[in-house]
Amino acid sequence: MTFHHVHNVAIRGISSAVPKAKATRDELLRYWDSKAIHKLIKRIGVEERRVAHQLCTSDLCEGAARQLMKALEWEPGSVDALFFVTQTPDVAAPATACLLHHKLQLSSHCVALDINLGCSGYVYGLWLASQLMQAGNIRRALLLAGDTASRFVSPEDRATAPLFGDAGTATALAYEEHANPMVFQLGTDGSGAPHLTIPAGGYREPSNEQTRQRLSQEDGGVRSREDLWMNGAEVFAFTLRRIPALVTSTLEQTSWNMGDVDAVVSHQANRFLLQHLGRRMELQPHQLPMNLERFGNTSVASIPLVMTTELASQLESKAMRCVLVGFGVGWSWGACVLETSPMVMPPLLELEEPKEPEPTE
Repeated sequence: MTFHHVHNVAIRGISSAVPKAKATRDELLRYWDSKAIHKLIKRIGVEERRVAHQLCTSDLCEGAARQLMKALEWEPGSVDALFFVTQTPDVAAPATACLLHHKLQLSSHCVALDINLGCSGYVYGLWLASQLMQAGNIRRALLLAGDTASRFVSPEDRATAPLFGDAGTATALAYEEHANPMVFQLGTDGSGAPHLTIPAGGYREPSNEQTRQRLSQEDGGVRSREDLWMNGAEVFAFTLRRIPALVTSTLEQTSWNMGDVDAVVSHQANRFLLQHLGRRMELQPHQLPMNLERFGNTSVASIPLVMTTELASQLESKAMRCVLVGFGVGWSWGACVLETSPMVMPPLLELEEPKEPEPTE
């Protein structure tokens, strides 16, 4: 296993944005009876989710970035790099990071690039940005991470429809000498790719009438080949096989033990899975914050969204010892052990859907 030690990079703030529109259990009644819904929600822990209709992931991340830059008093010209982590870009080309660069009016010296990752993507993005920054040539960076995951699930697929929600986040990173170090461990096992996938709609199997047709599947779901398919049993097995050992071994690179950790901020897969992880790692309930009940699984946005909604007052006022852990699609996984310093944590931003243009005569 390989560990990556990062020095002289600090998180200066985190901001999150969600659609104002909510999806509740009532909407599920169109497809399943109330008893089945109650049993499902009890297991996954999601009472409501935020869902985008016309809003794109870039809109959510743009709103979060504007709010954060204003709170930090960062001028657009002072940002040297923009990293956009998502599986739901605006267009196939160019990189959505370039579109966000223009919307945020960043300078021409600012580099901008997309990173195509989901559940582990925030940790990967934080690792990539901080690795580049510790060389000293990038002084300020924005890490924008989000997905509108509700758009790639079938509303009739019990495994995914009640689970996924939408969010966008912005994390401000600054080069600061003597900042607390960060320790990363990352990994990949591409053999797991078929267990959490959207099979069609790309260039290997282009979109057509057949790939868009939603049909009843052997597992009881109704979905097309352009909808997300998730093998829940394999996701569960992979997570318990990899993640407790990942957290333990990364933590061993410091002088801390699990009792010294204030929060293990995990990707919000589902409540049942997180509870099992908590028991495996012998965590106290307060060490494993969750916001699944209100937001669902928000893919790449879930870690910073938890920090915004569950830990904001603590992160604003004091140093915290945290382990950030992402895992899933790929298979891919990553952990980051860090001690934060007090940072800017603006309130959660709720965005309205864009208004329909007025009809012209």
